[in-house]
Amino acid sequence: MMAKAKTHYVCQNCGYTSPRYLGRCPNCGQWNTLVEEVDQTTVKKPQTTTTTLTGIVAKPERLNEINTHETPRVKTKLEEFNRVLGGGIVPGSLVLIGGDPGIGKSTLLLQVSGQLSAEGHSVLYVSGEESATQIKMRAERLGVAGDDFYIYPETNMDSIRATIDNLNPEYVIIDSVQTMQATDVTSAIGSVSQIRAVTAQLMQVAKGKNITVFVVGHVTKGGVLAGPKILEHMVDTVLYFEGDLHHTYRILRSVKNRFGSTNELGIFEMHSDGLKEVANPSEIFLEERLKDATGSAVVVSLEGTRPILVEIQALITPSVFGNAQRTATGLNRNRVSLIMAVLEKRANLLLQNQDAYLKAAGGVKLDEPAIDLAIAVAIASSYRDKGTRPTDAFVGEVGLTGEIRRVNRIEQRVREAAKLGFRRIFVPKNNLQGWDPHEKIQIIGVTTIGEALKLALS
Repeated sequence: MMAKAKTHYVCQNCGYTSPRYLGRCPNCGQWNTLVEEVDQTTVKKPQTTTTTLTGIVAKPERLNEINTHETPRVKTKLEEFNRVLGGGIVPGSLVLIGGDPGIGKSTLLLQVSGQLSAEGHSVLYVSGEESATQIKMRAERLGVAGDDFYIYPETNMDSIRATIDNLNPEYVIIDSVQTMQATDVTSAIGSVSQIRAVTAQLMQVAKGKNITVFVVGHVTKGGVLAGPKILEHMVDTVLYFEGDLHHTYRILRSVKNRFGSTNELGIFEMHSDGLKEVANPSEIFLEERLKDATGSAVVVSLEGTRPILVEIQALITPSVFGNAQRTATGLNRNRVSLIMAVLEKRANLLLQNQDAYLKAAGGVKLDEPAIDLAIAVAIASSYRDKGTRPTDAFVGEVGLTGEIRRVNRIEQRVREAAKLGFRRIFVPKNNLQGWDPHEKIQIIGVTTIGEALKLALS
């Protein structure tokens, strides 16, 4: 009599494992996400020696005896892409790129693959979603070509690893990880177990053969990468490709990078012949700003190592119903509610019966403390129906007692504002200590929110 295969249930959202079926996952709270999977019954013999991902027998080494030779990075023709990666592609790294459907992930990687192939590098593009003919048609539209550029429509990881061993490429593109299948895992394609096993094999390929692997990942309706959270922990770099399908601008954001700074930002514009990099995004975000508009303030936000000037817009209107609405686009709604409470308590603005609608113009998402002062000025400007000067910029964190707190890297922010022609910039007064102010721009140090509003809206 054949023994019955043991099964368990795995949440496809967070990876939680349960011995029985549950309608709602007790870990993440999502409904109908538990899927039945068969337990792996194969028992492996214990290894007598421990090896690293590179195949070398591991042994303890003294810290001062470890060699630290740094591999030079490989530059692409897209400087924005190089910046987000921390200065270029690190050989032997595993990079995960996620984004909404149709946002341009495959287009970006196809362009990068063509550039690398044109410079003499061998590239293997593995597609589990499109045929070779479809990829060829897109490559012709983008002007992508190369002698060592291979297209391989396949989903079986055994076949893919055999092809990698045969071709020995320098770069491998996996589009996408949710369509790949590890044959030693019995669960369905795209499940948590499959994604975990496929990523582990790709990590062995990257580290063992010093091959750079780019992996495309799908995202859920909540905007996070589909699959287990361990997927992001296993890879070296996680990039998010963001943007609105109704606009041409795309933002490539780094949320994890073992070889560079996180929260780095690269901005592209989508054209019919591919993605074009935007060298100076501040000018684009400010080019449609009205001169005498109320409810508008410009902030110098720092995304990674790059300062970007963004217009924050606010519309304050009397509430028709009992409860006032708070709506924010590109900004944290809780941060907006907090600043409005500070304005009501510390600046005597009666906002409890006012609807507030705020947005960061240009589709950018801002989430750093230095944008607080610009949000407060924009709200006060709309409430009082009094515009700010078009040549003013604002940087500073607002505390609950109404104080303006210092922010980091103020010199770089001031320099960027001066470069774009701004004449005044409001900064925390404590940030003025220990450095020489810029001569081309007037720097105004403020200590309280009341003082800042009095000077900005005078």
